[in-house]
Amino acid sequence: MRLPIIRGVALSGAVALCAIGSLVLAGTAAADEDAAGTGFTSSVFARGGTTLSAVDDITSMQGSIFVAWQNGVGPKGEPATNGNTQSTIAQYSSTGHLVNSWQLTGRCDGMTADSRNDRIIATINEDGNSSLAVIKPDAPAASQLALYTYSPNPPVHGGGTDAPHIYRGQILISASNPSDTTQPAVYRATLSGTTATLTSVFTDDSSAIVANTNDPMFGKSVTLGLTDPDSNFVVPGSSPRFGGDFVLDSQGDQQQVYVRDAGRPGQQMYVLNLSQSVDDTVWATSSSGTLYATDGHSTVYAIHGQFEVGTAFSAVTPGNANNAPPTPGPNYLATLDLNTGVLTPVAGVAFPVKGLTFVGGGGDEGGDGGDGGRAGGE
Repeated sequence: MRLPIIRGVALSGAVALCAIGSLVLAGTAAADEDAAGTGFTSSVFARGGTTLSAVDDITSMQGSIFVAWQNGVGPKGEPATNGNTQSTIAQYSSTGHLVNSWQLTGRCDGMTADSRNDRIIATINEDGNSSLAVIKPDAPAASQLALYTYSPNPPVHGGGTDAPHIYRGQILISASNPSDTTQPAVYRATLSGTTATLTSVFTDDSSAIVANTNDPMFGKSVTLGLTDPDSNFVVPGSSPRFGGDFVLDSQGDQQQVYVRDAGRPGQQMYVLNLSQSVDDTVWATSSSGTLYATDGHSTVYAIHGQFEVGTAFSAVTPGNANNAPPTPGPNYLATLDLNTGVLTPVAGVAFPVKGLTFVGGGGDEGGDGGDGGRAGGE
């Protein structure tokens, strides 16, 4: 196996302390407030209300922002305290105007844009009683929402399903909350009729090469023991490392698994041990884009500024680590060093961060990396 390329980056000043050149992004919860003179600003993009709460995942497609509001529904579809049993997928214009919405019975915890097929793919119930939904926003109203039952049902790992992403034409889905950690960590889903057939891409106990360049085990094979497959993503080709790979976050284990040629014969796997537990990780794919972040409660924020292409941003989740302290601090935004796994807080971002998506400006690689095909390989 060849190790992931570590591309050289010309750096200066304090930024040179980071092996891959992390950009320190700053923003505040106040609308249009300059963050400590850095040139970055943040503003409220959308708010919930009496019927929209517990905002979670976020993605983009064709100029719209799609947001999952869980509305208090439990991770196995348990009713909220007010009796509600449905999540809401809301479509917003680029200015935060609500365009459309769809109700999903259960809790939507994972969502991605399949831009090549003009559809949003969402998973329902991450801990059990799980299923899949597909939304086609531009279809006639009666045929916009399609629901799929998994086969096998329940999935063989014993839990639910979390983040989906499109990687080189494949729908890859995290196998969350496993009761058997010898079973799949990631599935490939094939849709036919009303059935989503699941096949294993790799398992929780697969072998992977240690990718941390500062670890004595760097370059050596280890056996994984994933207990919390959660978010996933497709790394854009502009990333200084792992460009074109599929990445799975095992949140509680403080690990990311990068997979080159995922789902294909000869796929190669690398594990990056992280200094903190994280949820979503996204990459800046253009210098003039916008980073959107949900706070897990009632608000979606937009962060603007001059980005450094290739910078990885993560939502750090101290309370979700397997070894979390009794009184963990709130979630926060950080830059991720792709060589060492060190997460550095982003100065000035005062709100807790959960879901992330980056929408590029002109000349970017597109959206949050959802369709995977545009990223290419190293």
